[in-house]
Amino acid sequence: MATKKKKHDWKDESVKTLQAAVVDLDREIFAIRNELAWNRKMEKPHLLKEKRKEKARILTFLTMKERSQANGKEA
Repeated sequence: MATKKKKHDWKDESVKTLQAAVVDLDREIFAIRNELAWNRKMEKPHLLKEKRKEKARILTFLTMKERSQANGKEA
């Protein structure tokens, strides 16, 4: 059984890179929602769900990195 490969592994990225990726995804999600609002239909409706999930993944890694840095400073 083959494992599904992720498009991008966010574990090794810096905090600034993760924050920039979140901003980019926010813009893409906004554009997709705009298209839906104007046209009432989308060419690729699956993209909205994919972008939201990817944003959640990035935010998870961002939170983990921020917490690990905070724990490192307290010690």
